[in-house]
Amino acid sequence: MSSFKQNPMNLFKRIILLFVVMISCFGFSQSKKEHSKFKVIAFYTAKNDQAHISFVHEANKYFPKFAAENHFQYDSTSNWDNLNANFLAKYQVVLFLDTRPEKKEQREAFQKYMENGGGFIGFHFSAFALNDSSYNQDWNWYHNTFLGSGEYGSNTWRPTSAVLRVEKQHPATKNLPKTFTSAPNEWYRWSNDLIKNPDIEILLAIDESSFPLGTGPKAHEIWYSGYYPVVWTNKKYKMLYVNMGHNDIDYEGGTNKTLSYTFENKTQSQLILNALLWMGNSKKK
Repeated sequence: MSSFKQNPMNLFKRIILLFVVMISCFGFSQSKKEHSKFKVIAFYTAKNDQAHISFVHEANKYFPKFAAENHFQYDSTSNWDNLNANFLAKYQVVLFLDTRPEKKEQREAFQKYMENGGGFIGFHFSAFALNDSSYNQDWNWYHNTFLGSGEYGSNTWRPTSAVLRVEKQHPATKNLPKTFTSAPNEWYRWSNDLIKNPDIEILLAIDESSFPLGTGPKAHEIWYSGYYPVVWTNKKYKMLYVNMGHNDIDYEGGTNKTLSYTFENKTQSQLILNALLWMGNSKKK
């Protein structure tokens, strides 16, 4: 009879103990989840060329949704003075959505951030440099050492889709098909031959089936042959350059209406997500 009286108490203690263990595990799980949440900061200007402005606005609507679905934090700023060591210390990944930093101290802070193992994705115009323009090639580390591309050479016109080919396996190209059709874009050619740079790993290039690429009206705006890298990484850094980031705009009709959206292309978006997760979840060098 006495053992019968003890059993309910033992059972009660066991239930309490189990409850405490479950709460502890849940707390640990939540703490671990919070700890693993990385932060992304996007810099942009959004003042020149409606196609680039459209892309910036699209990115700043798309990335917060991207972040919520994949458990990271996305912030954005048009204040390039935030490109300093104290501000960057809060973030694991930096994005340049359209332009690049122009002040010496901003550039030095970004270089140090990357050399210390920070992550970076640059889109389309962020690599643009052309002497005797508003964006002179006056930053050798960024354009030649880091990006490897050098100066802007030329571009296709009008913005058109291209068949892109995966050149190498990389965390950013995980689960991408061997070839896929991109969103419409203005495609860039560069002064440096990226193939000859041992630090550069080309991940995506324009497939030959895309030619002729562009519609003109000028003859040099249509490409008929050649090798054109559009996504690459520098193996010395945790970085990715993505040539995409120029939405198609109704210039001819005079409405300036956006005719295409970069992030509506699911395969391209998967590439960006792969890169963000790779950079945000990997340890600093």
